[in-house]
Amino acid sequence: MSIEFRKDLFANERDDNLNEIGKPKLRQDIEGHVRGRTAFYDDHLFDGLLHMRCVRSPHHHARIRAVDTAAAERMNGVVRVVRPSDVPHNLNTLLSLIGFGKDDEQMLSDQVVRYRGEPVLAIIATTEAAARAACAAVRVDWDVQPHVLDVEEAIAPGAPSVNPAYPNNTFEYGPYDHVKLRFGDVQPAFAQADHIVEAEYEMSPIEQAPIETCGAIAAPETADRFVCHTGTQALFFSLGTTAKLLNMNSSRLHFIGGTVGGGFGGKVDSITEPMAVLGAMLTGKPVKFQWDREEEMQVGAPRGAERWRIKDGVMADGTIIARQFTGFFDAGAYTRLSSYAGTKGTGHLPGPYSIPNVAANTFCVYTNRTPATAMRGFGITGVDFAIECHMDRVAEAAGIDPVSLRIKNAYSDGDMKAHRRVAKNCALVESCQVAAQKAGWGLSAEDGAASSLTGSDAARQAIPETALDEEGKIGERPAGRTPATAPAPGTKRLPAGTHGRSHVAVPVQRPDMQISPERIGHHDPAATGASPQAPVPPAPSRPAPPVPNATAAPPPRADAPSAAPVPPAVPSPPAAATPPPAAEPQPPAYAPEKPFDRGLKRPGASRFISGSRRR
Repeated sequence: MSIEFRKDLFANERDDNLNEIGKPKLRQDIEGHVRGRTAFYDDHLFDGLLHMRCVRSPHHHARIRAVDTAAAERMNGVVRVVRPSDVPHNLNTLLSLIGFGKDDEQMLSDQVVRYRGEPVLAIIATTEAAARAACAAVRVDWDVQPHVLDVEEAIAPGAPSVNPAYPNNTFEYGPYDHVKLRFGDVQPAFAQADHIVEAEYEMSPIEQAPIETCGAIAAPETADRFVCHTGTQALFFSLGTTAKLLNMNSSRLHFIGGTVGGGFGGKVDSITEPMAVLGAMLTGKPVKFQWDREEEMQVGAPRGAERWRIKDGVMADGTIIARQFTGFFDAGAYTRLSSYAGTKGTGHLPGPYSIPNVAANTFCVYTNRTPATAMRGFGITGVDFAIECHMDRVAEAAGIDPVSLRIKNAYSDGDMKAHRRVAKNCALVESCQVAAQKAGWGLSAEDGAASSLTGSDAARQAIPETALDEEGKIGERPAGRTPATAPAPGTKRLPAGTHGRSHVAVPVQRPDMQISPERIGHHDPAATGASPQAPVPPAPSRPAPPVPNATAAPPPRADAPSAAPVPPAVPSPPAAATPPPAAEPQPPAYAPEKPFDRGLKRPGASRFISGSRRR
C-alpha cells in the first residue's frame, strides 16, 4: 500500500510561509489548565470506589515457585485477589491489533518474571492504604534466574533467553533477526574514499516522568457495558487491547479520554485500562488502578536505550559516497513498540543526505530491563542524534565547514533515497541557510545560493546495482554461525533500477476490531431489500445500484489460499438516454435488537456515577 504525504493530500490547506517562532500563541486548552477547570481522569468520583495495587517482582529474572496470599486475604478492607488465571486472554502485544508481532506479554505473570517490577498479582481493597498493606503481606517464593541487561551480550551465543516468543533475543523481521537496508555497494566505495570516519554513539533509557501518573478508573455501566476514564494517549488502542485481553466485544467498552496530564509517548502502552476494567468485572464495583510515582519510574515504559555504529566513506571535497550502520534498540523484556521503532529508525537512514551506497543492520533486542515504548519521535530522535554528531566528525576529518558539508550532501527534490523512493519537498539546504544566518555563521557564496530544488542530477536519481547478503537468518547468531553484527559483504547482486517490494496491508488479528459498515451503524439499503437472493438488473427508469464499499472487507493475506475464480461480469443492459430521477429507498426505522434488561431506570446512566467531580 503506497504512502501518500500530507503535503500532497492537503496541498490547498498548507501554508509554507510559516512565521510563528517568536510570536505569542495560545494553546486551545491552556485556559482550562490555568483556571483549574480541566478534567483529568482522576477527577471523576464514583460511589464505593475500590482501589487496585499490584505485587511486583524484585528480580530481573525469576521463576515463581509459589504464591501465598492467605495473610493478605484476611486483612480488613481486602475485597478481591486478582490472579493471572482471572485474566480471560492473558497474552498480548501492543501492535497485535494491526498484525505486527507475536503476543509475548502477560497482563499478570504466572510462572516467570522477566524484568524488575513485573506484576504477578493484584489486590483490590476499599482504600489504597489497605491495598498497599495487603500487597506487602503477599509472600512469593522466587527462584532467581540469570539475566542479561546489555543488547550485545543478549545476542551473543550462550546468553540467557529473555522472551519465549523470541528465544534468540531478537525481534524477527522476516527471515532475519534484524532489519536490512541495502543500496549500492559500500565495500568498493570505502576502498575509493579519501577518508574513513567511524564512531559509536549510545543513548541511555529515558523515563518520560509525566506529572499525572498512568492510571484509569473503570465502572460497570448499564446494558452489560463498562465505562473507563483514562489518561491514555492512545484511546482506541487501549480499547482494543482491553477487549482482547478480557475477551469481550469492544462494543461493551465505553472509554473516555481527553486531557493527558503529560505523556510524551509514555501513555500508549494500554497497561492500566485492562487492569481497571478487569477489577470492575470481578467486583461489580468501580475500580481505580493508578501507579504511584515510584511505579511510574520503575515500570513506566521508557524510551529504550540505543547504540549506533556509523562508518562513512568520504571524498576529499566532502562528498559522502558510502555510509554503513549497525544499530541496536533495547526493547527490554517485551516487544510493545520497540519493533516498530527499529523499522522507523532504519527507514530514517541514511539521514537527510543523498548517499549512493548505504548498508544498515538494525536489531531490536530483548533484555531483562523494563519494556521500552514511545517517547517523542522514538526510533528517529536517537538516530538523528547519532547522524548529526557523526556529520561533525566527518567535517572535522575532511577539513570542511560543518554547515557546508550538510548543504553539499543534502537531499534535493528528485534524488533517489536508499529506500527507492524519490525525495520531494526537501528543505535541509534552506534550513541550513536560515540557521546559519540566525547564528551569524558565515557561508560561502556557493552555499548561500544553493537550493533544494536544483541540486539533483541523473546520477543522484538512479537506483544503483546493489550488493545483497543473507547473513543473520533467525537462529544462526546464537548458534555461532553469524559472528558479526555489521552488514556483511554482498554475495549476490540486484540489478540496477530494481525497485523494492510493495507493501501489503496486514489484516487485524482480532475480527472484533475490524471496521465493517454494520458495526459502525451503516445500514445498506440493498441488504434490507425485498429480494436479496438474486441480483436485479437495473431498470431503465431507475439509477444504477450503489457500488459496494471496497473497504468493508479486510485485504487478503499474502499467504492465504487463492480465492475461487470469479466469473466474468455480465454486461449490463444499456441505460435509457435520460432516465428520470427516482426517490432513494429509505432504511427501516431503528429499533434495538434487544431491550435493556439490566440496571436501571435510566438507560445510559451509570448507577455508580455520583454526578459530582472533585472540586
